[in-house]
Order: sequence, then structure tokens, then C-alpha cells
Amino acid sequence: MKLKLFLKVILLLLLAPALFITSCKVEKIAPQSESTKDISGSWKVIRATRNGTDITSIIDFSQFRVKFDSQGNYTLVNSLPFLVTANGKYALDDPQYPFKITFTPTGGSTVSTAFNYPIVAGSRQLNMTFSPGCPQNTYVYTLVKE
Repeated sequence: MKLKLFLKVILLLLLAPALFITSCKVEKIAPQSESTKDISGSWKVIRATRNGTDITSIIDFSQFRVKFDSQGNYTLVNSLPFLVTANGKYALDDPQYPFKITFTPTGGSTVSTAFNYPIVAGSRQLNMTFSPGCPQNTYVYTLVKE
């Protein structure tokens, strides 16, 4: 009698997980497509560092702007130390998940840099890391759209 009860318990323990697994409904959820990042507009520097030191209060960034248009052109207003020194074309490495931005100044060589496009406190920011000449100096500019 105990053997029959033992076998029934074993059988129940073996069948219960199989019944549980086969009774689950599997739903396939298609991932939503990420929107194309649009950086067109006028951007101003809100924070700048050189080699990890904040230089925002040392250098007047108030007049400096980088203007991007939807046709892939950029314009520098009131130049400061930046990745490029002349106006030209820009491109993102991936329009949906950009990690790099490439500048091609008119009559100059193409230059690329690390690019970050986070939302901070409800607004988009552009973060660019670059060395504009001397490789020992690394700048990080944080820009917001005007």
C-alpha cells in the first residue's frame, strides 16, 4: 500500500512540472523601432572639461554655437577650441543609435569623435569627447539645444 502511494506521489511530482510548462502561453512581442536621432538646431555649451577639469567658468562659452541642419551641414558660431575650425558637413554613424559623429570641414579632413545623446532632466544633450590638436588634452563638451 505504501509503495503504491509512493509511486503515485513520484508520478505526480514528475507530471506536475510538465503540465505547468505546457500550459504556459508564450507571447512574442516585437520590439519597438527606435526613432532616428535629429540633432538639427543650434546647440550651446553648458559644461566643458579639459583633462577632467571643469573649464566652463574659465572660458567664455556664452557666444559659441554649433548649428546643425537637417541636410547634414554644420556651422560654427564664435569659434573656440573644438574638433574642427571651419563649417562643413556632419554625419552620425547610426541615425537611430549614434555613438560617433563625423565632421568634414569644407576643404579639410574628416574628423570623428565619440558622441553621446542622452536625455537629462527632460531635455536632450550632446556630449562630445575630442582632442583638437594636442593629444595630451582631451575636451568633453556638453551641449544643449537653444
